[in-house]
Amino acid sequence: MEPEPFMANLRRGTVEFCVLALVRRQPKYAAELGAELGELGVLTSEGTLYPLLSRLRREKLVDTSWVESDAGPPRRYYQLTSRGRQTLAAFQEQWRTFTAGVNRLLEEKR
Repeated sequence: MEPEPFMANLRRGTVEFCVLALVRRQPKYAAELGAELGELGVLTSEGTLYPLLSRLRREKLVDTSWVESDAGPPRRYYQLTSRGRQTLAAFQEQWRTFTAGVNRLLEEKR
């Protein structure tokens, strides 16, 4: 359950970039992504992850590959595309500027 509605909006607006950041260095499968995002407090429901991953694939921000698993059925791994890398870099630059401005406002002494 969300502590505040604004947190749901904040998560909704940033979770896709968090996924891109997680697959930047190495491919990961959905359950792995869900667990990491959950640990970070970015994802509260795995039900939102699969539609997000499908959209990232349609937008060509991630590629997928199937890998056999010793622990069950094959797993679909997600990896960053060059377009995804460019999108993430643009977001990072804008995020730094945005959060610096918000932090200045929040820390301002009144």
